[in-house]
Amino acid sequence: MEIKVSKFGGSSLADAGQFSKVKEILLSDPARHYVVPSAPGKRMPRDKKITDMLYECHRLARSGEDFDELFETIAGRYRGIAQELSLDTPLEDRLLEVREGIRTSAQPDYAASRGEYLNGILLADYLGWDFVDAADGILFDEEGRLDQNATQDALSKLLRAHPYAVVPGFYGRMPDGTVHTFSRGGSDISGAIVARAVHADLYENWTDVSGCLMADPRIVRNPRPIRHVTYRELRELSYMGASVLHEDAIFPVRMAGIPTNIRNTNAPDEPGTLISHDAEDMDNDYVITGIAGHKDFAIVAVEKAMMNAELGFGRRVLQAVEENGISFEHLPTGIDTMCVVCHERMLDGKRDQLVHRIYELTDPDSVEIHSGLALIATVGRGMVRSKGTSAKLFNALQRAGINVRMIDQGSSELNIIVGVDNLDFENAVRAIYRAFVTDADRERA
Repeated sequence: MEIKVSKFGGSSLADAGQFSKVKEILLSDPARHYVVPSAPGKRMPRDKKITDMLYECHRLARSGEDFDELFETIAGRYRGIAQELSLDTPLEDRLLEVREGIRTSAQPDYAASRGEYLNGILLADYLGWDFVDAADGILFDEEGRLDQNATQDALSKLLRAHPYAVVPGFYGRMPDGTVHTFSRGGSDISGAIVARAVHADLYENWTDVSGCLMADPRIVRNPRPIRHVTYRELRELSYMGASVLHEDAIFPVRMAGIPTNIRNTNAPDEPGTLISHDAEDMDNDYVITGIAGHKDFAIVAVEKAMMNAELGFGRRVLQAVEENGISFEHLPTGIDTMCVVCHERMLDGKRDQLVHRIYELTDPDSVEIHSGLALIATVGRGMVRSKGTSAKLFNALQRAGINVRMIDQGSSELNIIVGVDNLDFENAVRAIYRAFVTDADRERA
């Protein structure tokens, strides 16, 4: 029997109309057995998220201020959904329970988690499915870290008794029984945990976009969607700034070998983006999978003649970096040069100390720090088999009049990273996209 787990974000469950869309999606496929809802999101640009208001309720309660008026605004959102959907959910009892819990709870996690909790109760009633409290199956250790083994055992056993169920996202339980939440975006993590617990065939992450895009739409106009991507490619794109799922939200299903499908609640017929371990047999219209990048990096360039023959030189450079509490991103090197690329904010107030320490440890010919660098990663599993990929990339940048200040390519040949001036960042992204996507489309037309 095929099993799908579906997670729906806050925008997908912001009001009764969105609830109706979610129900139609879930009931259209009997393989969708479990759903993980977020708290209601914004219904309009100036609207407030339920979670934000719940955090504020806790803050007011802890400072001894009255939060009843704000809580009534929250309660009104849920009452409105229940009324429009003609639900007989015993909502008032639940709202009273949550109000008193916020009043007496010392930690904000309880208050924050109630958005998902209440939404889960409403959605379960609307679907006619069982409601399973995440606190009964998602378990944290004494340090507040997810106890993966205990959670896998407890949640698997719990959900076996519920063939169709709603499990609210974002929270679980500490060993002392108190509620504990994941970081923001935690419902994505909860969905992946549920998918792993039930050995799902597919984890669906429903949101308000039709999957991942090949480039940032704020830079490239109407970029193409990514239809198939591997977890490795996704990690590279996410690390370089692409707005995709956080690594923590991918880890449980990635480890279990479960593919993830990012879909659009408002356009359910769109295929979205399928993320899997191995997409080699899946069609890809382009050599590259996507382009992502960040601004504001710096290069610490260390030069010394015969550096390559000096045992331990690189270790000592990195020792100086570590001693100053600096994490690095890349280490492009040459025979007589070693470069440490890090984010500029890591160097705040530490530039002179770092240079001094490198001189002490390595006695270099020179140490220079160059700021204002943007890094752009061009990622694609198809790049390994395609001849001339690097030439096409650098020719595109040359035609756009962009100077390349750094080049770094991983041994896997999954990506090529170039460093350009901050001012050239957007033009460089557009030039690369044009060379690999727009020109390819034009050739096929």
